[in-house]
Amino acid sequence: MLKIRGSIVAKLVLGYGLLGIASIVAVSIVFYSGTIGVIDQNIDGKITEQTEHLLDNVADGGQAALRAEVKRLLSDGIDNDREIFQIVDADGAPVAGNLSSWPSLDEAPDMVTSDVLRNGRVAPARLYLRPLVLGGVLIVGRDLSEEEAVREVIWRALLAGACVSLMLTIAGAMLFRRSIEARLGEIRRTAAQIEAGDLSRRIPVTGSDEFALLNRDINRMLDRIELLMEGIRNVSNAIAHDLRTPLSRIRGRLDDALRHEATVPRLSSAAHDAIDDIDDLIRLFERLLQIAEAEAGMRARLFERLDLGRVVADIGEMYEAIAEDSEITLTVDAPASLYVDGDRNLLASAISSLIENAIKYAGAGAVIHVRAGLHHGEASISVHDNGPGIPAAERDKVTQRFYRVDKSRHLPGNGLGLSIVSATAKSHDGQLVLEDGAPGLIARIVLPLAPAS
Repeated sequence: MLKIRGSIVAKLVLGYGLLGIASIVAVSIVFYSGTIGVIDQNIDGKITEQTEHLLDNVADGGQAALRAEVKRLLSDGIDNDREIFQIVDADGAPVAGNLSSWPSLDEAPDMVTSDVLRNGRVAPARLYLRPLVLGGVLIVGRDLSEEEAVREVIWRALLAGACVSLMLTIAGAMLFRRSIEARLGEIRRTAAQIEAGDLSRRIPVTGSDEFALLNRDINRMLDRIELLMEGIRNVSNAIAHDLRTPLSRIRGRLDDALRHEATVPRLSSAAHDAIDDIDDLIRLFERLLQIAEAEAGMRARLFERLDLGRVVADIGEMYEAIAEDSEITLTVDAPASLYVDGDRNLLASAISSLIENAIKYAGAGAVIHVRAGLHHGEASISVHDNGPGIPAAERDKVTQRFYRVDKSRHLPGNGLGLSIVSATAKSHDGQLVLEDGAPGLIARIVLPLAPAS
């Protein structure tokens, strides 16, 4: 019982059943009112009209003429099996007519339904009791035996229809329940499999109804969760692998300083080297935190309307001296009035990372062109160098945390730069695209334009 009370499916089925029953009752009432109600109104109208017509015909003839007219109507062969006429004098004694009994004349209303004794049998009748001017009462009515038979047939038809409708409602409710439970069962089974550790499971999607839309949304959420979990596993493995070397190096230097003569210069040098290595580790964790913040959208509340061209121009100007020292030609093409909504610091950091990567990997004598503008109707920041580039097979991998191309492993770095740029672009509803520069590489950040004010 508690399970049924707490089940939304059971509540929906109960509500569906009650609604079906209410609909059956409403239809039955309307149908009954439209048949029996109309018949009753027609009978009352016909009795009243017949009474007035009878009195009009004998208006000047007195009771003798009324008695004669009643006898004539009862013997004219027209609807005699249903017509009721009865004249009762002021003392309640019968004068003329076809009734042997009738309802009380003192308390009865003008129009009454009652059982009467007519032609030796009891029958239901609708009677109009009309007082006469000279005393007594004129009773005009109709035998309702046929109407009662029709009423019974209608009631039976309504009852049969209600039973059939009720069974169909119950069957529909059960089918509705089974359908919902089947769709919810798919979700629950998938959830149980994911809970058991199989993150690759997905809910089957069939049709295009609300459940299908919900299942698609849940599957997209599961894809995102699986991607994040995979990223966490990769980060954990990469951290465990990449931190082993610097930590071992720090330990080795400190141990070497302790094993030899503990002079001030030796200990000071070991301490400075350890501090430098620890600073490198702190910067590594800061960059990992930056990626996490960008992917989680934690800085979205800091978004503002930015002129992307000005941001690119400022960053490019800052790196001109660095490029010149590295014997690299750096050109910047960043026209103003290219507006986006974003975090200035995150975007500036992403642009800096792309320029730094180009300077580091393109090498002396290279040419780097930084450009801001439109690309297929969206805002674009591209950094194009004519260096060795990245093989096509590895362009999808270099945005993974700690991934480094084999030929660049001898250079300083930790493989997080492009990961941060990609996470920053995604946090701005954009993307990082790596293209063949022929020669070199084109690293392009594509962002949606800010809506018009």
